[in-house]
Parts: sequence; structure tokens; C-alpha cells
Amino acid sequence: MKRCTRALIASLGVTLLSGCELAPVYDPPHFILPESYQGSGPFQVARPDEALSPRGDWWTLFGDEQLNQLEDQLGRANPTLQAAADAYAQARSLAAEAQSGLSPQVSASAGVSENKESVNRLFRSPTSRAPIREASNQIGAAASWEPDFWHALRDSAHAQKRLAQASAADLATARLSLQAELANDYVAVRGLDAQLAVLRQSIASYQTAVEVARLRTHGEIASGLDLARALSQLDSAQAQETETRLQRDLMQHAVAVLVGAMPSTFSIAPMNEFRLVPPQLPAGVPSELLQRRPDIASVERQMAAANASIGVSRAAFYPNVTFSLTGGFQDSGFNLLSLPNSLWSVGAGAMLPLFDGGLRRAQLRHSWAQYAQTRDNYRATVLAAFQEVEDGLSQTQRLATEDGQEHEASDQAAQALSISTMLYKDGLDNYLSVSVAQVQALATQLTEVQIRIRQIQAAIALVRALGGGWTVQALPDEKQTLQYTKADYGVSANK
Repeated sequence: MKRCTRALIASLGVTLLSGCELAPVYDPPHFILPESYQGSGPFQVARPDEALSPRGDWWTLFGDEQLNQLEDQLGRANPTLQAAADAYAQARSLAAEAQSGLSPQVSASAGVSENKESVNRLFRSPTSRAPIREASNQIGAAASWEPDFWHALRDSAHAQKRLAQASAADLATARLSLQAELANDYVAVRGLDAQLAVLRQSIASYQTAVEVARLRTHGEIASGLDLARALSQLDSAQAQETETRLQRDLMQHAVAVLVGAMPSTFSIAPMNEFRLVPPQLPAGVPSELLQRRPDIASVERQMAAANASIGVSRAAFYPNVTFSLTGGFQDSGFNLLSLPNSLWSVGAGAMLPLFDGGLRRAQLRHSWAQYAQTRDNYRATVLAAFQEVEDGLSQTQRLATEDGQEHEASDQAAQALSISTMLYKDGLDNYLSVSVAQVQALATQLTEVQIRIRQIQAAIALVRALGGGWTVQALPDEKQTLQYTKADYGVSANK
């Protein structure tokens, strides 16, 4: 009766101890968010179920087929993105390793040996007739289990799985960043094409002006100063065209690297017209941003992992208990599976450091400091995210107004150039007025193209700031981090 009572008390004690969670209750920071963005501009407020694109392929909103192809190639061939996928695979492996500590560890062994002793072995009698040569054959199994009384193993597994979730969010952040960089560089290439078209048109006009100035100089109607000014303007425009071609080559090389191609074999056919227009994007409401940014999800999961690590550090102050079992058979021959040749051992052990020079307290303080750091990183990331969204909204709104103003300035500059050229041909004005008008007209046309480029790039930056269609629902839960698949978020992790 007493033995049964003791067994019952021991079972209850184990049950109570196994439910002892030492990690603090996880409570991420809460933010008081506004109901709408300040610089909402021309962008509409999204409904809760509205996204940038059904599949997150936000770049299709720009309606450029070559951009769509390049983005698809980036997803398949970009080595930086594949490296991020490999990092996620490593994080999942670490999570699986931590999870394995919750299960009993079982092993099997077998061995065959032929052994011989020296006849002059220490303490062996010279008259001994005991054999000095004998075989030893054995088979056995061993098992050990560490009951997780203080949730140290569980908290360690939770921490690693949450870090794997953070790595999954980092993969999504890397993908979005590379996609936005590619779109930004592609828009720059198309913008440089448009600038080259403006320069070619201006150069043709300048060449005509040079011929007019040369004829007037030869006819002694004008001085050589007019011809020199015309030639200087032409040479300057040609040099500017050469510089623009150089910038286009460099930007094309950057696009090649992003899509995993060799720059020497990659090219983008030029286009004379800048056809890209900024799309109407659903900005959403500020409260949704925390669910739409993978970088925010990453730092939040890191904070959750640091919270679980505090429980691991606390558990170090309590005894560590381990149960072990070994058994098998050993014989000098091969008659192993007989009861007299069996062997076994059952044991339990507990270990509690009595003096460690303050090691465990230092580790606990370190865990709390890590958690505080992740909380601060989370707050900083959230604030930076809202800044990026507000910047994008302000840029798209202001640049739309600036584009209209610059278009009007370009029209007026073109009209002034036409009038100055006409007056010069009629001998009513000198070439200085034509030269000034040419400089102004070219500058306003190039500025107009540059503003349109900035409009598209601002829209890309806004898409990136809003998460590119990603939502926190795409993040794997802790159980899914242990499940291996051939493709992680669209990128192969199986090399």
C-alpha cells in the first residue's frame, strides 16, 4: 500500500513539474495607429480583402511584358534569392534539431572482435593457465530520455521554430527587395531610352542650326561667333548623348546580374517612347501595414524567439534529470541470443550546478537583454515602415503635380525656341537667343522625362513599402517549419 501511494505521489509530482513554463508571457509592443495615411494623395484606401495582386505579382500592374519576363527570370535564377532560400532551409534544420530533443534517443550497436592478452600482463600469474586469446561478439541497444520538467527543451524548440519563421519572412523580404530593385533598374533603362530619343531629336535640330549659322557666316550676314556657338551646342549635346548611353549600359548590366545572366550576353532592346504609367495602388489603412510587411514579421518572430530563450535560461537554475536504459547480449562465440549472455542497465540521473561563478545569472541577464533589443528593433522597424509608406505617398502625389508643371514648362520652352530660331533666320535677333532657348528646351524635355521616371520609381517604392502583396498569412506556422518541401515561397531550396 505504501509503495502504491509513493508511486502515485511521484506520478503527480512529475505531472505538475512537466507543466512548469518558465518563459515570460509573450506580449509584443502595441502601437496607437492613425486611421489613415497623411499623404494618401491619389491612391485609394483598400478594403481589408484587397491586395496589390492576386499572386503578389505586383509588377504586372505596370503592363510591361518584358518586365514581367525579367521578374520571372529573377525568381528562378537570382543567386542572392537562392542563398536566402538556403538560409531558410538551414533555419528549418536547426528547428528540427531542437524539436528532436523532446523525443527519446534510441540507438543500436553491434561489434565483433578477436582479442589477445600479453603473457606478461600486469598481475597475471606466471603459472596461470587462463587463455590469453578469445573472441568477443556483442549486440545491444540503448535509450535515453530527458523529461522536460522545466520546459527548457520546449522553449528551445519554440525559439528555433520562431527563428525559422523569421528566416521565412527574411526570404520574402529579400524577394520583394530584389523584385523592386529589378523594376527600378528596368524603369531607369526605359527612362534613359526616352532621354536618348530627346537628345537625338535635339542633335538633329542643332545640326540644322549649325548649317544655318554656317550659311549666314559664309554670306557675311552673321559673325563667326554664331557658328562657334552653334557648334559648341551641338558638341555638348553629342557628349551628353554619349554619357547617357554609358549610363544605359551600366544599368543594363545591373539588370543582367539581377536576373542571373552574364552582362556580356544580355541586352534590352531600346525603345524611343516612355510608355510606363504609374498604376492606382490600394494604400490600405495603417493598421494593416503590420500584417503586410515581411520585415516587420521577421523582427516580431525574432522577438518571440528571444522571449522563449528566457525560459531556457531560467530552466538552468533547476535540476536536469535524465533516464537511461541499455541492454544486449555478449558472448565469445555467436550464441548471443541466450538468456545467460544477456546484459542490461537501467538508471536515472540528476544534475544541478551548485557553484558556477555567476554563469547562469549572466546567461539570464543576457537573455533579457536580447529580448529588449528585439523589442527595440521591432519598434524601429515599424516606425521605418510607416515612414517609407508616407514617403511613397508624398512622392507620388507631389511628382504627379510636378509632372504637369514641367510639361507646361517644356511646351513654353519649345515655343520660345521656335520663335528665337525664326527671328534668327529673318535676321532680327542674334544666335545667343537661339542658344539660350536650345539649352532651356533640352533641359525641360529631359527634366520632364526624369520626373516621369521618378513617378514610376516612386510607385515601385510605395509597392515595396506596402509589402508587395505579401500578408502574414503567407508565413508558415511553427509546425510547418518542420515540414520540408522542394520549393519555399516560390524559390527552390533543394540544391
